[in-house]
Amino acid sequence: MVDMDWKRKMVSSDLPNSSPKLSSKLNVTIPSPFKVAVSSPISYSAPAACSAYELYLRLPELRKLWSSRDLPLWTAEPILKPALQALEISFRLVLAVCSDTRPYINHREWNRRLDSLVTNQIQLVAAIMEEEDDDEEEGESAAPLGDGRSSLSLLPRLATWRKSEAIGKKILLTIDNEMRRCKYTLGLGEQNIAGKPNLRYDAICRPNELYSLKDNPFSDHIDNEENQTLYIIHQILESWIYASGNLLNRIVSSIEEEKFEKASNDVYLLERIWKLLAEIEDLHILMDPEDFLKLKKQLQIKSTGKNDAFCFRSKGLVEMMKMSKDLRQKVPAVLAVEVDPTGGPRLQEAAMKLYSKKRECNKIHLLQGMQAVEAAAKSFFFAYRQLVAAMMGSAETNATASQESCDSLSQIFMEPTYFPSLDAAKTFLGEFWSHLG
Repeated sequence: MVDMDWKRKMVSSDLPNSSPKLSSKLNVTIPSPFKVAVSSPISYSAPAACSAYELYLRLPELRKLWSSRDLPLWTAEPILKPALQALEISFRLVLAVCSDTRPYINHREWNRRLDSLVTNQIQLVAAIMEEEDDDEEEGESAAPLGDGRSSLSLLPRLATWRKSEAIGKKILLTIDNEMRRCKYTLGLGEQNIAGKPNLRYDAICRPNELYSLKDNPFSDHIDNEENQTLYIIHQILESWIYASGNLLNRIVSSIEEEKFEKASNDVYLLERIWKLLAEIEDLHILMDPEDFLKLKKQLQIKSTGKNDAFCFRSKGLVEMMKMSKDLRQKVPAVLAVEVDPTGGPRLQEAAMKLYSKKRECNKIHLLQGMQAVEAAAKSFFFAYRQLVAAMMGSAETNATASQESCDSLSQIFMEPTYFPSLDAAKTFLGEFWSHLG
């Protein structure tokens, strides 16, 4: 039981004279958390399955491109480079869809989804660049800029080819619109009426090296159009996962350095990336059902046992989830209190005071962002479970379940909150204000 008398005294001056007297103690019942059957519902699949996944997507080669540091003094490079490479790979997906001659493909919906996907990625890239502009004002290094445009990106070609002209020109307009708050633009052929300097896109993104990875190891002997689609979708996904890992490292560093505003901005970027990952996964629903299931057989994709959802073959995704969950360990640092070794409500009371006094808004924004990340991450795995059922049948989603527990994906989104102190603080504050009426 938490003593709420301090809260009554703190806000009493703001209450109308007619307000009923509040008891100094509030009897609040916190719901019991859902009991999951395993201590860690998210873990890697079997090593052989993870290796097969990495080799299929050519991740070792992609990882070299993501991690290359051509400009070591450019602090945004570890996040922006894989983000821009994900965008460039998305242009390849547009090209693949527009080149698909199968008469039974839903081209109209594909174009709508790809337009949305590319737009959301451009918005994220622009937001990352806006953060970089703030760092530059604080004396951080600036981005590599020039006057020339990209000569290697696929986008200018998409904007001139008859089959992709409409979506290509729409993307160029989107770049112009979303980059208006940034000090520079991407240099992909957009109008750039403001005359901003161009990012040295080709030097950073290396489109020619990305394009050299356009074929997967099975492209020569698997006659299935969905093979290329699946391959490109997951390369986009993994590129953003890699970017998010570097973003999470930056969030942790910012909290440790007490740069709470910067950490708050980055946390909301992380939330948006989780939502983007769900949008990328949703592209699977547009793949032809029979062609996809045939490809599943051709690639010998199958569950290998308990706790082996297909997404757990991505080591990057598993690490991203674990790091997102571990943000809860930074709550004491944000609240500037230590965890009570006796299990007392020290963190909860500190959170209630923070929410009430509103003197440190950046901390409030950061804590809200952490909980938003939790919601977005759990939503991703919930949506992924439904997607697997829609693509492969519900029997596939239950293949990793046992008689004692539900499947591993369900365990993730049914876990108790990662932030029990913040949850309890809001529960008590909600009860407090409900007693004032």
